[in-house]
Formats: sequence, structure tokens, C-alpha cells
Amino acid sequence: MPDATFKDLVIDATSGSELASFWSAALGLRSEPAGDSAADFLLVDDVAEHRVWINEVPEPRTVKQRVHLDLHATVDELTQLGASVAAEYPDIEQDDWSVLRDPEGGELCAFPQQAATVGRYRLHALVVDAADPAAVSGWWGERLGLEPKRFSERPWYRLESGAGLPAQMLFIPVPEPKTVKNRIHWDVWGETERLLAARATLLTSREDSPDPHVFWDVLADPEGNEFCVFRPDQP
Repeated sequence: MPDATFKDLVIDATSGSELASFWSAALGLRSEPAGDSAADFLLVDDVAEHRVWINEVPEPRTVKQRVHLDLHATVDELTQLGASVAAEYPDIEQDDWSVLRDPEGGELCAFPQQAATVGRYRLHALVVDAADPAAVSGWWGERLGLEPKRFSERPWYRLESGAGLPAQMLFIPVPEPKTVKNRIHWDVWGETERLLAARATLLTSREDSPDPHVFWDVLADPEGNEFCVFRPDQP
């Protein structure tokens, strides 16, 4: 039995309203206020696993994001929404995608091939940089009950959509180590104890939070990628 099921995505923002406006249009979701905070937003449609929380944080983006989103979209569509072309990746277009930046500088990739036919929801993939893609994809595959597969001839690994995943999850090798908190992370339904037994690391516990509205634990996978765990019986 899997240890976890995908719940939703979370994107950190220095301006919640600006990023909510961009990402709701880019992903094909509608934007709503998130609770009592005027700075946080929830992007939704009729599918629960499509939800994206936009959380305003004090720290700005400082380094290349270790987690990013690939979209079924054209460069023109995304630049009209406020994205900009990442000029430091001039050779990427030969591989049929383009690297852009959202209004706060976060990386994303545009895949235009199915942009006109895919429908309103535009997420193509959740992409995770990794020191050891085979190992970390295997770890998440075990947790979610999915089998990782080698992606083409590249040293990339993929988890196909399932266990609540709204799109494929790709793990790609990079030379640089993880140095800061990920600005995009995912939440899961699961039991913290089972995930800790599987070599996850506890970062913060709901029991230690002074905020009574915090009802999740924050963990990290074996490569340090943060994720939040919500109990399956949590309303």
C-alpha cells in the first residue's frame, strides 16, 4: 500500500497577488483568496488535485529553482501574461521547448506542441532537479505506488500521472547541490510516521507550532526537497 497520495502544489511568492494572477492564467485555473490572508491565494478548477496554493513569503528568489513547472503553452502566450524569455538558455529551443521566467524570476518551460488542443488545464509536468534522479524517483515511486521509468535516452526518470498526480513528475540530473528552500513544493495525504520510517526527515511538526491552524507536518525527501504531509482524515 502506498505511503502517500498527491494533494496539491504550493508556490512561494514575494507578491502573492501578482503571481496568483500570472499562474492562474498560465495554468488555466481560477484564483480565489486563501482564507483570511489578503496575500495568499488558491488556484482551482473542478479537479481537487489541480489546486495550487500561492503563499506570500518575505524572502525573494535568489538561485535557480530546483523545482519548476512545464506548461502546454507557447512563448507568446506566456510573455503576454507577464513571463520573460530566459536568455541564458539560448540552445533549449532545439529540444522543442523554451525556458522562461515568471514575473518573480522563477523558471518555467513552455511546450507548444499541444498548446492548442490540450484544453483549459495546462500543466505538462512537475520537474525536480536531482543529484541522483534514479534514486529519488525510486523513493517517490515507492511512496506514491508508481513505477519510475527511464525517460527516452536521457538520464531522466519519470513518474506518470497517478496516485493523485495531475501530470507526470520528472527527475533530471543537475551538478549543483540544493542550497535553499524550494519555492515550489507539493503536499501529500499520508501518515508522517510511515514516511519517516522510509527515510524522510522531519523539518517541522504540527505539534510544535504555536498556530492552531497549522495541521500539517513539513518533511524532506532524501535529497532535501520539502513537502507537507496532511493526515488522510484531515478535513
